[in-house]
Amino acid sequence: MLLDTLVLETPRMSKKIEVCLTPALINLYDIEQSIVVVIDILRATSSITYGIDNGAEAIIPVAHVEDCLNYRESGFLLAAERNGEVVTGYDFGNSPFSYTKEKVGGKTVVLTTTNGTKALHLAQKHAFQVVIGSFLNLDSLCTYLQSQDKNVLLLCAGWKDQFNLEDTLFAGAVVNKLRQNFEHFDDSSVAAEDLYLLAKDDLRQYLRKSSHSHRLAQLNIEEDVVFCLQLNVCKAIPVLEGERLVALKN
Repeated sequence: MLLDTLVLETPRMSKKIEVCLTPALINLYDIEQSIVVVIDILRATSSITYGIDNGAEAIIPVAHVEDCLNYRESGFLLAAERNGEVVTGYDFGNSPFSYTKEKVGGKTVVLTTTNGTKALHLAQKHAFQVVIGSFLNLDSLCTYLQSQDKNVLLLCAGWKDQFNLEDTLFAGAVVNKLRQNFEHFDDSSVAAEDLYLLAKDDLRQYLRKSSHSHRLAQLNIEEDVVFCLQLNVCKAIPVLEGERLVALKN
């Protein structure tokens, strides 16, 4: 009887969590059965999270600035950012302060950014599911990932296909919170968590050494950076459904 029980038992799938440090490496990961968390802390995924939490009906990520124009006659808000700046002629860029209830509540935003929307489209091609991560929704995101019987890939948008510090720190924060719920980690997860543990007591101070922080400082948007490093301001988890990012319904 014991033998029969052992044979009939189905072993529990051991979930793994991985960190892809740049979109240039995503082809190295098998993500067909994975939830991919797209991370672009400064500022795309922070702004997306804040916008969805503030009642935006949907946010449509597009690859190119010109693609936004295809939606102008639909009455959607058009948001375009390149190299940290708002593209001339568009409603706004990717500052979180453009995604308040007053501006985006009940509306659809079409968004293109330097790094974040590119990472979204790469993930969409093969992932089981694509969700958005930021410090603003860290706890909600981790609670959701913990509840799913799926592998997780934390995809850092980086900067023009290169490694960046802020996205990696967030990936490390997720790994740190989920460590007890996943059995397999890759070395990039270990490195990301170690960096997060070094930085977690003062994320802003730690990130002053980052290249993107210097770029944003030249644009005089320190308030954006500070806002994006806040913890758990939002409950919403944006999820990609077709071409639209909408609020995940648990």
